[in-house]
Amino acid sequence: MSKYTRPAAAGIAAAAIAALCAVPLISTSAQAARTTSTSHSKHVLLISVDGMHQSDLDWYVATHPKSALAELTRSGREYTKASTSNPSDSDPGGTALMTGGNPRSTGVYYDVEYSHKVDEPGAACTPGHAATGGNVVYDSPDDALPGVPDLSTGAAHAFPSFDENGSIYGSAGADRNPALIMNLKNDASSFDKSTFPINPATCKSIMPWDYLGDNSIFQVIHAAGLRTAWSDKHAIYMSFNGPGSQGKSIDDFFGPEIDSQAVMPNGKPYPQDDDWAHIDAATKQYDGYKVQAMLNEIDGLDHSGKNHVGTPAIFGMNFQTVSVAQKIRSTPADLISDGHGGYTTSAPQPGGYQWLNGKLVPGPVLSSAFASVDAQLGRMVAELAKKGLAGSTTIFVTAKHGQSPQDPSKLVTVQDGPIVDAINAEWAKTHPGKTLIVAGTSDDLWQSYLSDNSQAAANFVKSYLWDHTAKGFNASKAPVTVQHSGLTHIWAGAQAARFFGVPVGNGRYPDVFGKVQEGVVYAKPTKLAEHGGMNAGDRHVLMIVNGAGVRPQVVRTPVETTQVAPTVLALLGLNPNSLRAVQVEGTRVLPGAVAHTGR
Repeated sequence: MSKYTRPAAAGIAAAAIAALCAVPLISTSAQAARTTSTSHSKHVLLISVDGMHQSDLDWYVATHPKSALAELTRSGREYTKASTSNPSDSDPGGTALMTGGNPRSTGVYYDVEYSHKVDEPGAACTPGHAATGGNVVYDSPDDALPGVPDLSTGAAHAFPSFDENGSIYGSAGADRNPALIMNLKNDASSFDKSTFPINPATCKSIMPWDYLGDNSIFQVIHAAGLRTAWSDKHAIYMSFNGPGSQGKSIDDFFGPEIDSQAVMPNGKPYPQDDDWAHIDAATKQYDGYKVQAMLNEIDGLDHSGKNHVGTPAIFGMNFQTVSVAQKIRSTPADLISDGHGGYTTSAPQPGGYQWLNGKLVPGPVLSSAFASVDAQLGRMVAELAKKGLAGSTTIFVTAKHGQSPQDPSKLVTVQDGPIVDAINAEWAKTHPGKTLIVAGTSDDLWQSYLSDNSQAAANFVKSYLWDHTAKGFNASKAPVTVQHSGLTHIWAGAQAARFFGVPVGNGRYPDVFGKVQEGVVYAKPTKLAEHGGMNAGDRHVLMIVNGAGVRPQVVRTPVETTQVAPTVLALLGLNPNSLRAVQVEGTRVLPGAVAHTGR
């Protein structure tokens, strides 16, 4: 991702959460959560195949009619017009699945954002003072061990630790046996709390779960006395526990750090010497650990496979291999064993999509990624059947986000740093010594947070962006120039507030928010695509619901991924109205997914 921030991390204060919430958080007691729903499920398995579009599902099912995805689609309910949150980044996208809310109620706009309602980490603080504003960074830099040595070169502070808190591999992060990651226990010790934002009302760091403006399905389900579990790519996604949870609504969270150094099963670093998210063969290995956690949980064990705890009522994971295969220009797709404990990787192949016989189809690495996900889904379905849980489990297969562009001929990579520098330099001409853009994220959208959050300042940025061209590179790395800084629409100040449906004084939304021209990615010319934006490739994802009582049907009515959360509760016999976002945003149960919701 291409990100620009001040050198600290920040989130939102409890006072800001209270200001956001026009409706108090709904009680998550078992009594309040129960409903009269006729439920067919004791368990819900929720799978996010990050990056996977509806068009990808159509292609895969057509070309692999006997696959697990094809069978789940045929015998389940397929929603062909499902859209993610907007922005469609992994954090707001995942939060939407878990809360039923968009950023207007969750307050989550990106994994890297800014709030005018908090102080920077470590800032001098007197309780009750006016907030000075600060970065909101809930990401891998918040790991307790954000920098451990490179196992290949010995370079210091090269990667975060695979186990975040060093409880398995030690403070040196020497993860020479990556399979030990199954013993990981994520809790507050996984974080370096000094990187978190400061609540100006209390002068205390804001934990990631208290950042959310909405309660989560894990809070409702846990409060009803049912077991919960989730696996994701960063420990920071313990934010899904929800506000006021003390981080204890998810009984079994498993979050191996994907930004850590990729290590082959024999303990040797991958020859590419990169993290798990930049070598697709390594990403498949990484996803495999989370799949094993799912299999263990299906078997009634915890994610480590060591303790008998019972199959969770709600559990699931996200796959990363498709997302990586869509973004990387060239990467090995497979890890190859020599049969004697040694490993190597296959030769690098092109990532992303390609034109073949006049049709846009997945290239070799991406095709392999879809096949890998399908095989792993097949293992989970088979294990459910083996344990006699197929008739009492509903499976969701969807995606936190898509990826854009799919068509490589539309790609234009533009570095956002020079644009930000130019805007700040122009502002300084009439405001000496003042930096205007203090934070933001640009992937394949534009977000800017301003030191002066007046309408006039926001209009200044909007006008500059619209009136200037930007230089970039196409997929062949030939130089090109784009109009309007690569944007097609810009919302500034009050316009941005209205776009998101929040009060102007909310303090969380981007002061300037922009939709990119399709294909524009703010990055160096090393990527083929990115996510986070609002074009069709970013937001039009697959959605399958398969389980007992779910009538097979293709549903062409537009739906949103936010609707997963209330549907999960209804399937488990719990009240969807227990979710604040259901009340604030009017989020509805997916049509036809539940016979009777008791609403």
